Amino acid sequence: MSVIPWTGGDILEATGGERVCGPDDIRFTGIGIDSRTITPEQAFVAIRGAVHDGHRFAADVADRGIRGLILCREDMAGLPWRVWADRGIFCVAVPDTTRALGDLAAFHRQRAGIPVVAVTGSNGKTTTRAMISGVMGRKYKTLSTRGNFNNEIGLPLTLFNLTSAHQWAVLELGMNHVGEIRRLARICRPDVGVITNIGPAHLEGLGTVDDVLRAKGELPEEMRPEGKAVLNGDDPRLVRLAGEMPQPVTLFGLSPKAQVRALEPEADGTGTVFTLALPRDRIRVRLGVPGRFMVYNALAAAAVGHITGLSPEEIRDGLEGFAPVRGRMAVLNTAKGVHLVDDTYNANPASVKGAIRALGDLRGKERGFLVLGDMLELGNAAEGLHREIGEMAAASGVTQLYVTGEFTDAVIAGALAGGMACRDLFRGSRQEITDQLTGVLGPGDWVLVKGSRGMAMEKVLDAIRDWAGC
Repeated sequence: MSVIPWTGGDILEATGGERVCGPDDIRFTGIGIDSRTITPEQAFVAIRGAVHDGHRFAADVADRGIRGLILCREDMAGLPWRVWADRGIFCVAVPDTTRALGDLAAFHRQRAGIPVVAVTGSNGKTTTRAMISGVMGRKYKTLSTRGNFNNEIGLPLTLFNLTSAHQWAVLELGMNHVGEIRRLARICRPDVGVITNIGPAHLEGLGTVDDVLRAKGELPEEMRPEGKAVLNGDDPRLVRLAGEMPQPVTLFGLSPKAQVRALEPEADGTGTVFTLALPRDRIRVRLGVPGRFMVYNALAAAAVGHITGLSPEEIRDGLEGFAPVRGRMAVLNTAKGVHLVDDTYNANPASVKGAIRALGDLRGKERGFLVLGDMLELGNAAEGLHREIGEMAAASGVTQLYVTGEFTDAVIAGALAGGMACRDLFRGSRQEITDQLTGVLGPGDWVLVKGSRGMAMEKVLDAIRDWAGC
């Protein structure tokens, strides 16, 4: 691995901070924020988090051999910086260490000179990013976001892993308020910007779906001048955005106006098959994951692969090598013959609707059970959107619906309005749902479990999995 080293001078240049003590020519192999795992070769940035303040651990890491500290200026008075000066420790004071972390990452991204793909959108960001990474990895040495490292802390930590050996980076940008995408995009300066879709997510912090569009639209505004955009051509709001952008835009989707299309998508067991239509080629693809919405994620990845020089075969192989991760439409077959669909990572209206459709494709004529937790951060629209989900659940023909959370009544009301019988509806705690379900499930049944991250619906999934033997 060709690590790009840091000097004290680099840190001062990147952050614009004030050198408190220590030599400018001191060298480090990297940047860290976790006092438990940082190594003596790294410089420590003390981040103020919701639970812990890194400044409380600054003296401890210095005593353990850390030779570089980036600290908030207003916290310096209570720290032994004069002792550090005597020991040759390099210390920089900045107004805001979280912002300094981003500034360090932006500096590192620029000097590494590696092109970047950035992915955002209301649904499918993580899966699309993973698919793009799988596609790009067929030709290039690619750095990819780990887990959900997609915010002002996680994005810099990902970028610090860039080495001179990388050829591309594929990064995920998340947000829940206006201005967040702009800041993240300024840190990573994308060469390719991908927006998967625009929908009712994070309305509590944004207001309306049009406000979501404006927030996501910050991404192309901060791309490199020669950058390219990849947008969902079946999303009217993104088609409108494409017409306003100065950069070249590649549209993906099912409609004829898309340059990268899926022809004849259909369910195939626990996967999906379609013909990938590129501007000059067509090739058959089988995704090992269910759901039509997954086809859109794959098309976004194919579009990125196409504009970055991959062959149709490389794109296909990358897509077919994708395996769903825990919490994102992962199908689990159990010893009792019950099939579990783990989509517990997160939820908003569009993703829940897509998952319900996928359950219908998966179960065929078998019984289907739907277990839902609240969709969070929907603001004043929450009750109506939960009612819509209940109506859709009824229309999908699920055998029984199990609901937990603050908006249980709205979901139940929607399901009743959609024609579901009271006897097929169950509301309760996660434990009560588990107890009820395990008493009625049998071989061949399908169970979809989904909810927002804060609902911890994986606890229901895990309990059923333990009972069913998986």
